[in-house]
Amino acid sequence: MKENIHFYYTNDLHSYFGHWPQVVTYLNKKRKDKDQRGESSWIIDIGDHMDRVHPITEATMGKANVELLNEAGYDFATVGNNEGITLAHDDFYHLYDQAQFDVICTNLQCTLSENPPWLVSSKIVSSVNGVKIGFLGITAAFNPYYHLLGWHVETAHQAIYRELKKIQDKTDIIVLLSHVGINEDEMIAEKFPQIDVIIGGHTHHLLKTGKMVRNTLLTAAGKHCAYVGEVRLIWDHEENKLIDKEAYAIKVTHMPNDVEAKKQIDQLQEQADAILSSKVAHVDKTLHVDWYAETAITKKFTEKLRQWTNADIAMLNAGLLLDDLPKGEITYKDVHRICPHPVNPCVVELNGDELLEVIRASLTKQFMEFKLRGFGFRGDVLGRMVFSNVKVVTSRHDTGQEYVSEVLFEGVPLDAKQQYAVVTADIFTFGRMLPEIARSENKKLFLPEFLREILVETLKEYKQIRS
Repeated sequence: MKENIHFYYTNDLHSYFGHWPQVVTYLNKKRKDKDQRGESSWIIDIGDHMDRVHPITEATMGKANVELLNEAGYDFATVGNNEGITLAHDDFYHLYDQAQFDVICTNLQCTLSENPPWLVSSKIVSSVNGVKIGFLGITAAFNPYYHLLGWHVETAHQAIYRELKKIQDKTDIIVLLSHVGINEDEMIAEKFPQIDVIIGGHTHHLLKTGKMVRNTLLTAAGKHCAYVGEVRLIWDHEENKLIDKEAYAIKVTHMPNDVEAKKQIDQLQEQADAILSSKVAHVDKTLHVDWYAETAITKKFTEKLRQWTNADIAMLNAGLLLDDLPKGEITYKDVHRICPHPVNPCVVELNGDELLEVIRASLTKQFMEFKLRGFGFRGDVLGRMVFSNVKVVTSRHDTGQEYVSEVLFEGVPLDAKQQYAVVTADIFTFGRMLPEIARSENKKLFLPEFLREILVETLKEYKQIRS
């Protein structure tokens, strides 16, 4: 006898709910079909279902996302970095308290107390005809963040090796739920050929028909759930082995909305609007934002950040604020709308030469017009860098190109050897946008506060702002 086994999965929704009712339509259809056929199927999320860019997630600290997964009938989920490092410790500890699915994460541990009851390191289930399937889950090791929040993420390879020793002899099939990205997935497949399937995410890669690496089938469904992934396995009971495995990513954006899922999102939006309606300030004039110029609100925001972190110098890119704040009452919803990024403050130490190079690079046309995707930035372009407690003098070439001609700290030029504590958005500690910041050996992250919380404090002092 040959048995068909099915997994349906989503990854990296990032609270983009526009496709969610279509996802639910697809999942309901598939689950009903497999139930009628008497075939086993499970529905899985691979992490980053939530993202505090969306007001529903912001208002409920992700618990609305758990409600959506419950209602859609999910069986398993693993943890993404947007669940793990964008919430305060207690909010994450209790995120899945009401989950009606298993949360599997093999390499995550709480360092302040016992692990939360919902967290399991592996799970073994049986198909309708008794095939034993073991699930592992891993998440990306952003430990500079996790450690400040009271968590630790073990190296993926160490955790997988340890857990495989526990479950390998008890299972027929092993599936890894992986929120570490395509490159790491490929290395895991090379090192652990006993893993039959890796369902991936984190790097938003789309594998429409899967990818074989040695004995392991890799699959992933992009981002925002425009696609839903399916894995189909065939187990031969006479030969007692897996004889075939296939993976597909199916586009769902053309499908009709599930009426109940759409209604649930509308209700959650109404609840979020009410929660986020708390008043922050009342301003008697519009506070203007310009991505390519310093304005009163961006200047004051940057100054407040420096004071809040007690840094020598602050620098924030104007693209962090997406829109003007009109005169009148300002609510937290307004603040979230114009500053939706899950981005934290970070103080780095730079010597004078490094700081000068950072300032020069940040005021180039290439930097200001850069359309950053990822690292928590949810805007359009980076925009012009705005500074506090340092005077940046610029001039223009005959071509019209702006350049930095002088930088003064406390009235004197930067000292090449002196160390300066510079606070900025943590997005610049990643990648190659400002390499001197990324390479700094001394970084101090401020968690769980996002930059918009400093913006709230800035607006409370709005009378000092001149637009």
